[in-house]
Amino acid sequence: MKLISMVLGILFAVTVAGVVGRASAASNAPAIGAAAPDFTLKSQENKPVSLHDFKGKWVVLYFYPKDFTSGCTVEAHNFQRDLPQYEQKNAVIVGVSVQDEDSHQKFCTKEGLSFKLLADTKQEVSSEYDSVMTHNDAKLSARHTFLIDPQGKVQKVWLEVKPEKHSEEVLAALAQLQGATASK
Repeated sequence: MKLISMVLGILFAVTVAGVVGRASAASNAPAIGAAAPDFTLKSQENKPVSLHDFKGKWVVLYFYPKDFTSGCTVEAHNFQRDLPQYEQKNAVIVGVSVQDEDSHQKFCTKEGLSFKLLADTKQEVSSEYDSVMTHNDAKLSARHTFLIDPQGKVQKVWLEVKPEKHSEEVLAALAQLQGATASK
């Protein structure tokens, strides 16, 4: 039974990756240099969290398809593993998907996640960031990431994400952007 679940999870991840790759070719996602659209969603703690709450910090705003799936779990684990490095760089991790607060709370508890996961159950924020996809007739958040600077501007966008290496890519971009800012 566990093997079947694992195979189905891998098939879902491969399918999602293919859909995301096709969807990202003609994106209307917020552009680099643009103000990141503000929003308020409930976290896994059932408390409202707004993008503007993080003004003065770098924000890694990542959208992901679904709690408890293989790729999403790997991506979340890697962000959690690297969280001390993000904190040293004055950055926070904020995940968004269409599952509700209860699903996020269970996912955080089971996987040992301590950063915010936000419930976009109406797909409004995912839509505003052009990060919605359809899988088996269900609307899900597409695997996209936006790196937002302390002033609230988008500095980097990833529309084709490989969960295994993504946290390292984001950390490298963050170091590069902070280095460029420091040298000005």
